[in-house]
Amino acid sequence: MSPETAKSQETKTKLLEGALRTLTEQGIAKVSARTIAAAAGVNQALVFYHFGSVDELLAAACRYGAERTVARYRARFAAVTSLSELLTVGREIHEQERAGGHVALLGQLLAGAQTHESLGPATAAGLELWIVEIEQVLVRVLAQTPFGEFVDAPGLARAVAGSFVGIELYEGVDAVGATAALDALEQLGSLVGALEELGPVAQRAVRHRLRRSGRR
Repeated sequence: MSPETAKSQETKTKLLEGALRTLTEQGIAKVSARTIAAAAGVNQALVFYHFGSVDELLAAACRYGAERTVARYRARFAAVTSLSELLTVGREIHEQERAGGHVALLGQLLAGAQTHESLGPATAAGLELWIVEIEQVLVRVLAQTPFGEFVDAPGLARAVAGSFVGIELYEGVDAVGATAALDALEQLGSLVGALEELGPVAQRAVRHRLRRSGRR
């Protein structure tokens, strides 16, 4: 890599991080080439030189932030062995991401997607990274339960991701209610865990019942 290319990449990274910091600290309404460049410590003309427009920079920053964040938790997801553990991990991630300001960032991205056309697909792509990790866990852990053959893992992964997104946004207006929702999800995981501990005969009975229900 030539020095020029390395310098260019460094500037782009500064702009991506500056865009995320501006969104988190000032909100989508205050985002501009000037505010992003100030947060990045570079000339605002570089926003257009490297990304073409503020909206394209925001879209790139959304993908950059999601990829970086998901990568931090990939090993944690890979170690999950049950649905209840997945929900516990989700809660841990929620607490860590909230403390880091990333829950507020997600709220700003979702709000910005209503008025910045390129943010919608970029935010969806960022959420898809989380969904892929969750789906892999669900396929793995549900295969060991009576539910494995009956569950739409891709759909359930989106439902789980959507639940956490909703709770994260809900927390801003009702922290107690959001905590109760997280508690309820963990209770659901515990119920599934109890079924996982059933003996072979009981598990066959559950499968039989589910198959009969599915034919109706």
